[in-house]
Amino acid sequence: MPDKAVTNDGHAILFTEVYQGVCRCKVIPVFLRMDDLALHAVLRDDRVEVMFGNGNGSSVFAGDLPLVQRRTDEKFIAEGILALNLVSSPGSGKTTLLCNTINKIKAQYKLAVIEGDQQTLNDAERIRATGCRAIQINTGEGCHLDADMIEEACQKIKPEPNSILFIENVGNLVCPAAFDLGEDCKVVVLSVTEGEDKPIKYPDMFAASSLMLINKVDLLPYVDFSVEKCKEYARRVNPNIEFIEVSATKGTGMDAWCEWLGKRFAAVSK
Repeated sequence: MPDKAVTNDGHAILFTEVYQGVCRCKVIPVFLRMDDLALHAVLRDDRVEVMFGNGNGSSVFAGDLPLVQRRTDEKFIAEGILALNLVSSPGSGKTTLLCNTINKIKAQYKLAVIEGDQQTLNDAERIRATGCRAIQINTGEGCHLDADMIEEACQKIKPEPNSILFIENVGNLVCPAAFDLGEDCKVVVLSVTEGEDKPIKYPDMFAASSLMLINKVDLLPYVDFSVEKCKEYARRVNPNIEFIEVSATKGTGMDAWCEWLGKRFAAVSK
């Protein structure tokens, strides 16, 4: 079984990273073509099954999800915690967006934040300035957070039952796509200053995300960026992805984003 397979148009990549018999991430459920065989990966309970062949298919791999990932996932579900994994390139405006989001909803929800960066406590300090509890994880040379880090951080920050936990991942559109932290879903933030073709340059991240926040839309008059083209590219790798256009600094789209959060929270809270 290959480490990854690519669609015949080159727009989606399926990771099936395996270490000592354990699947290290939830496999993205997309249909692929490779060597003229239809290939399909599905997540069933704690099993990942990769199939090939005709409509019935034949199993060529099945592996358990990591134990720590299952523990964090089960904790969040049992306690009604909405855990969101915020991912993006560096400089997309994630932290500013998060600070302004907290200020809008902190009177309505119990909140906590786990911050991931290679170095410094800067982002956690910005979050704490809003009055929200936050803990910083410095990954050093690491390029992403993992489930072990989240489990340890949760033991320290202790997110309350029926709360929202924001996990701001390390700025990187590659590695964090392959690591499930036990979150409800990934939310990818893309700034209009980055270029509209990011979804097809870094397809794994957009295929793994449930929502794309197109940020800094107040700068659209000053940059060469087509919102519709960007959405089209994202739908190529993830037909089910949702979109909200926002400006974290000007407030555009923030009500829609907070409404999305409210609906997602209502679905998981006890």
